[in-house]
Amino acid sequence: MTSVQERIEAIIGEFADLDSREKLELLVDFANGLPPLSAEYEARKAAEDRRVHECQTAVFLWPDVESGRARLVAEVAPEAPTVKGFVAILAEAINGHPAVDAACIPDDLLERMGLADVLGMLRSRGLRAIVGHVKRGIAAKTAASA
Repeated sequence: MTSVQERIEAIIGEFADLDSREKLELLVDFANGLPPLSAEYEARKAAEDRRVHECQTAVFLWPDVESGRARLVAEVAPEAPTVKGFVAILAEAINGHPAVDAACIPDDLLERMGLADVLGMLRSRGLRAIVGHVKRGIAAKTAASA
């Protein structure tokens, strides 16, 4: 199993030589890999405030740590496949890895993937907020279990 950092670097590499249209298509491909919420999380969604309010798209996140391993469960509105793809990338990068490794998600991930200019300022701001929510959520769960 590769580390979080190695997986992120590999994903950045997948985006490196693509033009804008191809980057958006790749995000949509990643979006298809984000599983739907289970019945448990659908119920939690109604009871908990897990929405990323800084994001215009309806994004709900449950960063968690189980036995020292990070996990991200998420739901993103289906009409926002690029946002859903970005969240799927985060989940793929951290799920099952040591929680402390989730802290290595770079704050400039959008820039390194070449997505900041492609997606525009408002969407980029929301995606940066998603990264922050994931990192803070994992850190809080790690601290609580220590």
